[in-house]
Amino acid sequence: MRAIRYDEFGDPAQVLGMADTDRPEPGPGQLLLRVIMSPIHNHDLWTIKGQYGVRPDLPATGGSEAVGIVEAVGRDVDPELTGKRVAAAGLAGSWAEYALAKAAAVIPVPEEMPDEAAAQLIAMPFSAITLLEFLNVEAGDWVIQTAANGAVGKIMTVLAEQRGIRLLNLVRRKGAAEELARMGITDIVSTDDDDWIDQARRIIGQDGARAAIDSVGGDVVSGLIELLGQDGLLVTFGTASNGPLEIPGSQLIFKQLTVKGFWGSKVMEATKPQDAQRMFGELIGLVMDGKLKLPSGGDFGLDQAAEAVNAATTPGRDGKIMFKP
Repeated sequence: MRAIRYDEFGDPAQVLGMADTDRPEPGPGQLLLRVIMSPIHNHDLWTIKGQYGVRPDLPATGGSEAVGIVEAVGRDVDPELTGKRVAAAGLAGSWAEYALAKAAAVIPVPEEMPDEAAAQLIAMPFSAITLLEFLNVEAGDWVIQTAANGAVGKIMTVLAEQRGIRLLNLVRRKGAAEELARMGITDIVSTDDDDWIDQARRIIGQDGARAAIDSVGGDVVSGLIELLGQDGLLVTFGTASNGPLEIPGSQLIFKQLTVKGFWGSKVMEATKPQDAQRMFGELIGLVMDGKLKLPSGGDFGLDQAAEAVNAATTPGRDGKIMFKP
């Protein structure tokens, strides 16, 4: 089969290339997907750079999520799954014509759901909904999120509205704020304004926010700490700035704040099956109702790895860049 492979860690646009490799065979508890579409996520690119929480053995195939048709099943897997269209994440190489998935982790998707949405149903949306539940907030509580114009940030705005949670959306540039405003999103503040903390305070009030989600790091974190209320929670979801978290100790002490890290794959593994089923039901319902939009930002063939990576890392795209074998 054809796959997008890399023999060394480095710049994805430089180290990725199409190669012929053996089609895998499903083992016990596994199934083989014929890949229809597979998105490029930031964590895929970090993995290829060797900067993610896991480092695959090399050579490796890129990609971690896909929608596909079940081509074959391994031992202890229901043969009725064969021929079904399913979404799958946590894959060890989805940028290929075929990929292996854990049978227990795939999600059958409705016929009416577009491939573009099904291909990205799990990683970002499920991270967002588990992250929201991780905060342990209730309707009426204020939550602050940085990188509100990112994939998880946009999904979070839909989930928060659905659950009655008030969300302050922080972005790093005015253009991103204008983009969100055009989407009908409100309570937006750009942190490139000198008075962004004052703007945020006027929105959330003097009592502060119940929780904050940070995907940026650096000096914005000190502002989040200032905006959190008593017994507030700061969750670090990413570090786009590559800067250390700037946390003023006095605020941490006197507000009795809690700081936690969130790694979606670990939280997903620990999620009870009944809770996962409930959350996926909510996500699928939002997609089918048109409230949660998961568009494609463009399709590329397996022979266009560099072009696809360049498109995925260019700001301003409307959706995820997809490989379509």
